[in-house]
Amino acid sequence: MIARASTLFLPTLRDAPADAEAVSHKLLVRGGFIRQVSAGVWTFLPLGWRVHRKVEQIIREEMDAIGAQEMLMPVLTPIELWEATGRAGIPELFRLEDRNGRRFILPMTHEETVTFHAREIQSYKQLPQLWYHFSVKDRDEQRPSGGLIRVREFIMKDAYSFDRDEAGVRRSFEANREAYRKIFTRCGLETYDVQAESGMMGGKLSEDFLAPSGSGQNTLVTCENGDYAADLDVADAVPREPRLTEPLDAPEEIETPGVTTIDALAAFLDIDPAATSKAMPVVRESDGALVLALIRGDDRLSEPKLYDALGGASRPATDEEIVAAFGASGGSLGPVRFEGEVIADETLREGQFVAGANRNGWHLRGVQAGRDFEPRWVHIREPREGDRCPKCGGALAFRTAIEVGHIFNFGPFYSGPLGATFLDEDGQEKPLLGGSYGIGPGRVLAATIEQSHDERGIIWPRSIAPYDVHVVALPGVDEQAAAAAEALSAAGADVLLDDREQRAGEKFADADLIGCPIRVTVGKKTLDDGAVDVRDRATGEERRVPIAELGGIV
Repeated sequence: MIARASTLFLPTLRDAPADAEAVSHKLLVRGGFIRQVSAGVWTFLPLGWRVHRKVEQIIREEMDAIGAQEMLMPVLTPIELWEATGRAGIPELFRLEDRNGRRFILPMTHEETVTFHAREIQSYKQLPQLWYHFSVKDRDEQRPSGGLIRVREFIMKDAYSFDRDEAGVRRSFEANREAYRKIFTRCGLETYDVQAESGMMGGKLSEDFLAPSGSGQNTLVTCENGDYAADLDVADAVPREPRLTEPLDAPEEIETPGVTTIDALAAFLDIDPAATSKAMPVVRESDGALVLALIRGDDRLSEPKLYDALGGASRPATDEEIVAAFGASGGSLGPVRFEGEVIADETLREGQFVAGANRNGWHLRGVQAGRDFEPRWVHIREPREGDRCPKCGGALAFRTAIEVGHIFNFGPFYSGPLGATFLDEDGQEKPLLGGSYGIGPGRVLAATIEQSHDERGIIWPRSIAPYDVHVVALPGVDEQAAAAAEALSAAGADVLLDDREQRAGEKFADADLIGCPIRVTVGKKTLDDGAVDVRDRATGEERRVPIAELGGIV
């Protein structure tokens, strides 16, 4: 097919929006692919929608190849379904009422709805099932940013599997993982499938597909030797060895007036910050219990790991709660003689550390786990630069990344409260075991641009480019330009013919900005030799090709 630029809605811009920081945000707006309606809400203009649909089609083909069945579930969802699973209180949900006062939500995902339909599965003979759809999702994102990276409304492909046992769950998980690998490869996107958290949606098996990028909300942790990769939220890492002080037979109090931070404590005692412990009192939301979380003094607490360690959400303890539980204020807290639950990071298992004495202006030297307090051992530190690989000891690299896909199993999390059961071969009624598999096509667009661009604009891989070939017609060669476009179209290429009355420099700049894989320039020289200049957008290589032979370049 041939699209003429003179009739397209193609509002390219010379300058990027003032608030744009991500490269993909700048280039998608400048190239006329998307436009913002409000914060986190975007319209895909014709050029952007063509790319989106190509991504969708690749996803559709690979999902169909593993036996998935496409359907469409509604956006408007009765809140009762989410109340049944305990998720109706999620703050990111949009809520609304109809004229009769009936309450609805605009879901960010469709586990409840798909499980509602799965209640029609009656027998093990109907399993496994794998359903998917492309649907609008809404999320009351507090700080939308990055163009298509962090939005409030988006289209997502989400698939859901239902199985009878754990073996079936694993097979469905592996089939979708392989399909995702093929999808991202076909989209020309470098991704890593890494261990991840399931978050509010539950589940055991959980993997993210992260695309390294210049912008994004995730951090990809990889080993220099290629044997380890993980999302920062769940990554394990080996920190440097601390320089510990001489061991003591029992904790020893030391006065530390005005010292309330780890850096101040280390400087005051002239010790390694890693030889201290940092006390983080939190209140578990499920039962209101105050729990003391301990990490090494030079570390940061990982909120996702803390969530897993506590089995749910928590909040920082208030000043009043801290004084009531410890008899001291923040900055002088520690595990010794604390009567509540203590969870400690594994880095504190060996050796003695300096900890708060639970007495304002005092600390304890020589505090040793197992002797002076009994913690529950967990992994709650956040890996950081300088850590080593837990598998081979190699150096770890930390890269910003975009999450373009997430797959996880949720077991009976939804089927239990929603009554989705089946009759198994042994005659017993059992809950369906579910899995969820999501891809955001909009994020695929953004991640692809983050990975593939130069100072002039986007460099699309052909599989998802808006057009295969961009024909630039210079003045006086309209007939020859049309012939070149026809020859390319006849060979199966989608062609954008720039027949606008614009200067040559503007047309070339737009061609580079839009980023189609091949640019064909038809100029005055074509009148003499019947040939055109063919330029590869990615490499910049040019060659002269007769119009009659253009079919061979596609």
